[in-house]
Amino acid sequence: QILGAEKALFRAMKTKGNTPKYGLIYHSTFIGRAQPKNKGRISRYLANKCSIASRVDCFSEDLTDKYGLKLRDQVEERLEFYRTGKTPRKNIDVMAEVAKELESEAKDKSGDEDESKEKSKKKKKRKRDDGDEDGKKK
Repeated sequence: QILGAEKALFRAMKTKGNTPKYGLIYHSTFIGRAQPKNKGRISRYLANKCSIASRVDCFSEDLTDKYGLKLRDQVEERLEFYRTGKTPRKNIDVMAEVAKELESEAKDKSGDEDESKEKSKKKKKRKRDDGDEDGKKK
C-alpha cells in the first residue's frame, strides 16, 4: 500500500509526523472510483489482492491469468459493496472456483492428447497388419 511513498514514509518517521496513507496505488482507477471515506479501505484491499496475485504468479506451475482476473472481479465486487451493500464473494470460494476451472481445462487437454495418441497407435497397427514382415504389401 505504501509502495511509491517511501520518501514520505521516512520523512514522517524522521520528523515523527503522520505516515503516508497511499503510494502508487492511490493512482489506481479503483481508488479513484471509491468514495472519499472508503479510499483507505479500498487501497488496503487492492494492496492485499496485488500481494495475493504476485504470490500466485511466483509459486504456480502453470502460467495463467485466471487468478488475476478473479481477484480483479473481487475488487469490483468490494467497490459495489461499499456503494450498495451487496455482499461480495469470499476469497476462498473464488480461489476454489478458479482451481476447478484450471483442473477441468487440464483434463480436457490431457483427454485430447490421449485421443491423438490412440489414433496414431491404431494407424500403426493397421499398417503392420496390411503388409508382411518386411512392411511391404502383398
